[in-house]
Amino acid sequence: MIELAPSILSADFARLGEQVRAASEGGASVIHVDIMDGHFVPNLTIGPPVVRSLRKITELPLDCHLMIENPDEFIPVFAEAGADWISVHQEASRHLNRSLHLVKSHDCQAGVVINPATPVDTLSEVLDIVDYVLVMSVNPGFGGQKFIPGAVHKIRQLAQIRSQRALNYRIEVDGGVALDTVGDVVRAGAEILVAGNAVFGAGDPRRNAEGLLKAATEAAMVKV
Repeated sequence: MIELAPSILSADFARLGEQVRAASEGGASVIHVDIMDGHFVPNLTIGPPVVRSLRKITELPLDCHLMIENPDEFIPVFAEAGADWISVHQEASRHLNRSLHLVKSHDCQAGVVINPATPVDTLSEVLDIVDYVLVMSVNPGFGGQKFIPGAVHKIRQLAQIRSQRALNYRIEVDGGVALDTVGDVVRAGAEILVAGNAVFGAGDPRRNAEGLLKAATEAAMVKV
């Protein structure tokens, strides 16, 4: 099943509730929330209060992507604020196994994230723990960046490993996902599509979401 997870990083925060509702009307089934601390990535975004506010306006799962140092300190706080899914970076977690179990202990789905320069094989010891793997197809920190094609190979690798090891994690992709790239990532095996600029950048978020989801669904039907 293909799911669209619009990233509010590209939304108009003055109209956040309205834009989230519009995207959900267009078929979005998850809301992606980028948490950046200005240390792990060169940008500073939002914290638990915005997650708490989002929880009041949507029943969709809130997918909190922690691009922060010392994620273990904040996992309980975001879970309490209303996060349903919490993902941590392989590069930011000194004890990745412990961090993922901490997420699960707060009744959230646990995800692991890898940056463009991080090989898939660094995840071999945690793939039996995670609910999803998030492949970054841009260097994290800012929206509107160009898709890095090497992500397609990583998605394909993760799909093959999942099959070979009989695992159940889902594959998420984030960065530069738009009408011209969505087909490639879906055919490679991505199932959860994070899109910010393509949904909220210009025009009607509902129509943008509908168009992207339609293209993704069509690509899934010819997946090789």
